[in-house]
Amino acid sequence: MSFFPKISFQCEVEEYLTEVFRNNELITALGTEEVESKYQSLLRHLSHPPAFTTVRVNTHLASVKHVKKLLFEEIQKQFKELCVPVLEHPKLQDILLIPVIGPRRDLKKHASEVIVGAHCGYAVLRGAHVYVPGIISTSRFMRAGDLVSVYSDIEGKCKRGAKEFEGVKVFLGNGISELSRSEIFSSSGPLNGMGVRMIEPVYLSPSFDNVLPSHLFLQNLPSVVVSHILNPQPGERILDMCAAPGGKTTHLATLMHDQGEVIAMDKIANKVKKIKQNAELLQLNCVKAFCYDGTKALSFEKKEDEQEGPPFLPESFDRILLDAPCSGMGQRPNMAYSSTLKEVTSYQPLQRKLFTVAVQLLKPGGVLVYSTCTITLSENEEQVAWALKTFPCLQLQPQEPHIGGEGMRGAGLSLDQLKLLQRFDPSAVTLQEMDINSLQDSREDDLISLANKDCIGFFIAKFIKSNSK
Repeated sequence: MSFFPKISFQCEVEEYLTEVFRNNELITALGTEEVESKYQSLLRHLSHPPAFTTVRVNTHLASVKHVKKLLFEEIQKQFKELCVPVLEHPKLQDILLIPVIGPRRDLKKHASEVIVGAHCGYAVLRGAHVYVPGIISTSRFMRAGDLVSVYSDIEGKCKRGAKEFEGVKVFLGNGISELSRSEIFSSSGPLNGMGVRMIEPVYLSPSFDNVLPSHLFLQNLPSVVVSHILNPQPGERILDMCAAPGGKTTHLATLMHDQGEVIAMDKIANKVKKIKQNAELLQLNCVKAFCYDGTKALSFEKKEDEQEGPPFLPESFDRILLDAPCSGMGQRPNMAYSSTLKEVTSYQPLQRKLFTVAVQLLKPGGVLVYSTCTITLSENEEQVAWALKTFPCLQLQPQEPHIGGEGMRGAGLSLDQLKLLQRFDPSAVTLQEMDINSLQDSREDDLISLANKDCIGFFIAKFIKSNSK
């Protein structure tokens, strides 16, 4: 049952998506009623957080069992009287799953209000406290130590520093203000730090602020699956083409036992800095990060200075991950998607440029994994159809582990081809409400099955490059 309204889009984007999810191939296979039901379910899921928080254990430094014990103790401290389990995954043996409790419908709202930006609000729904940069407005007389109700300005209409806001706002829960209104909005006030400590969030997830930072990495479940599918081996040379913030990069390095070379690229300098920080924090030495545009990463001339960074000669890498820039429509929670249709449709040509470079940089016999965190056909199955037509040297490969569903109809791929793809579709399961009683009555197998389905929207394709030129 929905707690929040379903995700909203700009009119032209909504029309575009409606065509995608009511395409003729789908309707012929499933019928109009089933197609419509799945689409509406997807829109409802996207505005709610996934049913589990997923953390990847840095197995380079510690065992999963050891970190599980430490994490369970930390959650007990945070949740006090509630006993929430920490689950291992039978097919992804380096992750831990924590069920999300909620939505909690019985929370009392307070007179004093704090309005936060949409992105801050989404972080709160996934377990974060409220930090000062995310605060847009507070009640007129709010003081440090006040009990406050926190709301998200999902449409971005609230003016910074406003004393009241009558626009569309979504209740996120209650907290205690760490600072007064005057301290938050003073010209010499703090630019960061905690603004509200959440004590009664609508969705109860653990906070990971400074919790086992070198042992854990917060990652969505499908993002962990990707690295396992690429399956890098010790001693290989791997390229992560669009690598920020480094979750997949550091996972690849860990799977290789920090032996070999993982080249990570991103074209934004601050993001590259973040990749380096994450590799350092997790004590991984085989990661080399470069600020570089992936579309220009191919060179046909040998570099004179023997520098190790991009651009690279053709056939330089054993395996390549292209986790492509995308429209991001699979991210959860998201109540109001703000991009225009022009922005949404701009990703397909960029992805093709990156893909073309990736194919040339890959050694014969090498593996290329393409992934996105979006739900459109144009960035997913249509890209696979284009790739197979454009590059006869590529063949689709089975994926292991295969935890998500198969690819979506509508791009002209055969049923056998669709079965080789992996699409994580949140609408594959009914929107759940989880309280501590239903959690204790649930079988572990059922909870794992729910975690596999009730996650972000995501897409994965795996190709091998044949040896014949």
